[in-house]
Amino acid sequence: MHALKKNRPLRRIVLASAATVSGTVMLLSLKPHTPPTVVTADAKSPSVSGGTAPGGTASKSRTVTGDTVQTRWGPVQVRVTIENGRVTDVTAVQYPQDNPRDQEINSYALPQLRREVLAAQSARIDMVSGATYTSTGYQQSLQSALDSAGL
Repeated sequence: MHALKKNRPLRRIVLASAATVSGTVMLLSLKPHTPPTVVTADAKSPSVSGGTAPGGTASKSRTVTGDTVQTRWGPVQVRVTIENGRVTDVTAVQYPQDNPRDQEINSYALPQLRREVLAAQSARIDMVSGATYTSTGYQQSLQSALDSAGL
C-alpha cells in the first residue's frame, strides 16, 4: 500500500508539515550578503576644491565631495565636478564592493546613475532597479555635494 493513500490522511498531514518546515529552515539559513564594514572617516565635512585656468586666472570649475552615506551594504560617497554652474562629471568615491554580488550590481548601477545625474543636472534621479540602497546613498551624497557647491 502506498504511503500517501487516501485512507491515511494523518500520515499525509505529517509528511506535508515536515516538508514545509524543512523547506522553511533551509530558506532561512541562506546568507546572501556579508555584513557591511565600519568606516572611520569623518563623514560630516564635505571637501571643496577650486581650480586655476592655465593662464593663472581662476576658472569656474570646482570639485566637491559629498558626505559619506552609510547604506545597508556599505558606504556610498560621490565626487562632483561643476563647471560654470553645470555638473560635468560625477564619480563614486566609495561604494559597496566587498563581495562579487556587490561588484556585479555596481558595475551596471554606477554608470547608469552617472548618466542620470548628467542628464538631470540635479539629485532628482531615477533609482536603478536591483541597486536601491546604492541608488539612495548615491542620491543623498550627491545632494550634499550639490548643497556644498551652492547649486
